[in-house]
Amino acid sequence: MGADWSVRTLAIVAGRPEGVGQPANVPIVPASALGLGYSREDGTPTWVALEEAIGRLEGGHATAFASGIATVSAVLDLLPAGAEVAVPSDSYVGTRAMFDHAERMGRLRCRRVTPADTEAWVAAAGEADLLWLESPTNPSLELIDIPAITAAAAGRAKVVVDNTFATPLGQQPLSLGADIVVHSATKLIGGHSDLLLGLTVAADEELAGLLRDARTRGGATPGALEAWLALRGLRTLGVRYAEASRSAALLAERLGKHSAVTRVRYPGSGAMISFELAGPDLADRLCERLRLIRHATSLGGVESSLERRAARAGDAHVPAGALRFSVGLEDPEDLWLDLAQALDSVG
Repeated sequence: MGADWSVRTLAIVAGRPEGVGQPANVPIVPASALGLGYSREDGTPTWVALEEAIGRLEGGHATAFASGIATVSAVLDLLPAGAEVAVPSDSYVGTRAMFDHAERMGRLRCRRVTPADTEAWVAAAGEADLLWLESPTNPSLELIDIPAITAAAAGRAKVVVDNTFATPLGQQPLSLGADIVVHSATKLIGGHSDLLLGLTVAADEELAGLLRDARTRGGATPGALEAWLALRGLRTLGVRYAEASRSAALLAERLGKHSAVTRVRYPGSGAMISFELAGPDLADRLCERLRLIRHATSLGGVESSLERRAARAGDAHVPAGALRFSVGLEDPEDLWLDLAQALDSVG
């Protein structure tokens, strides 16, 4: 397989069967055991193909899990009791809940860092055992300076980057010095809102083995159908990401000019936009008046969705009128017509 192919091309070809007479796509292998081995320990051809493909895209060694949150559990499994972990104050609510629970149980100590405060992250790199980065953050789309932090952490703390929003098309954190990348493949990699699956990718093969061992002991193995669906979704990630990015850039620009919108955050690429209205009542009314865009949680599907995150338990720190908008593949002009009529009605 070509060593110099682009990430977009690798998303299509990596992990496919090779040779004359092989199927064009890896089949679903719903086996609990393969010969004398349990699939829980050794995986199945479907898992292996997905892991090979994601590993090629991220430049490391991939392991598939039953969900994105299971990857957080596997990373926590690497830490000794009493370890200190630096985590973003704004990040995915499920991840923060996992770290908060571990801290309450006395397993570790958390240092909460403002995402954009690079000096604070650099200071943490000299004292913490692990730095958990998420860039762009969920839901506020804050950016973290990954290269500066990994440089400060080199030889000291392990660095993990949640790359769910950016995907390997937007950035490849291992090439920026990170030790582990995690994904909720439920989101943009799967792309069709029909699966739950998580992925880790480690730069070091030994570290990847530890994560795989954590998966085996915890039983957080992916289903055969889910792995197959994630691999199918990966094949169109390049075109989906590019199209969603074009639409999101257009919509972010128009949102920024509407009188009802007080703030827009968009990192310049990707499917996610965060924008704010003057208060929660206006934001809730906007959600109710949408006709095309789904008022729903989750993100990364071909359908556009939007929700007020501060209304969700665990995201009370988010501005009350903030809305997280996942841009799908509908005609962007139709999306704008829907947004505009809803904004006009509440503005």
